[in-house]
Amino acid sequence: MTRTWLVTGSSRGFGRALCEAILDAGDNLLATARDPDQLAGLGQGRPGNLITARLDVTAEAKTAAAVATGIAAFGQIDVLVNNAGYGDVGSVEDTSIESFRAQIDTNLFGTILMTKAVIPHMRARRSGHIIQFSSVGGRLGAPGRAAYSAAKWGVEGFSEVLAQEMKLVGVRVTIVEPGGFRTDFAGSSTRLDTGRAEYDAVVGNAARMQAAYHGKQPGDPRRGAQAILAVVAADAPPVRLPLGSDALAAIERSDRARLDELERWRPLSASTDFPPE
Repeated sequence: MTRTWLVTGSSRGFGRALCEAILDAGDNLLATARDPDQLAGLGQGRPGNLITARLDVTAEAKTAAAVATGIAAFGQIDVLVNNAGYGDVGSVEDTSIESFRAQIDTNLFGTILMTKAVIPHMRARRSGHIIQFSSVGGRLGAPGRAAYSAAKWGVEGFSEVLAQEMKLVGVRVTIVEPGGFRTDFAGSSTRLDTGRAEYDAVVGNAARMQAAYHGKQPGDPRRGAQAILAVVAADAPPVRLPLGSDALAAIERSDRARLDELERWRPLSASTDFPPE
């Protein structure tokens, strides 16, 4: 079965690896990027059908135009992958409001705009799959990444609601939560600010660790791409899919800590109900 995909943030990293895997599988692809020139060579020697388009996911009219372009070229969009995003490192105090807005605009509102643009088409067909790129930072607070985590937690909440609604019209939703993958995310894509001394144990440490981590992350983008293809082909795909052994370990630790804290404070939490009559 040949599928048609629309992928945002296709020029590099995980998005590029996913686009290559889609075309290698013989599927149709609308690959998008802020600078389409960076998509050069993507379809070379690959059996799938490729078209490219310029896209700023923060511009509502452009997200609608991208969906229309895919439908005009291929007749339908079977899979939307909201991959475009970035995250800087810095303390809450030292991250400007402009930076907060820009990161939330791209990571959260870009996802919302693209999703809303494709929903009417998928609803009318009663078919489709929406892949939402979140992060381990969408399940637990990532040190030094308040803006990024705020956006990705928003993506998680938005997508969990979306999954319940879309299930009624035959559309699937999966939230992808990668750990560290060997992409440019920890390199030139990220601004690292070690910040002031008061926050060094958290923010400075996060910046130093990310710089040292670059190129040594355990995740292989090509294998991550194959995992996404497998989820799209699955009969009953998950709502959430962590990617990478580091993601699994971090999420498990966080979930266990939350359950432990819930139990410790259960009596006080329950004490706020009206007494039974």
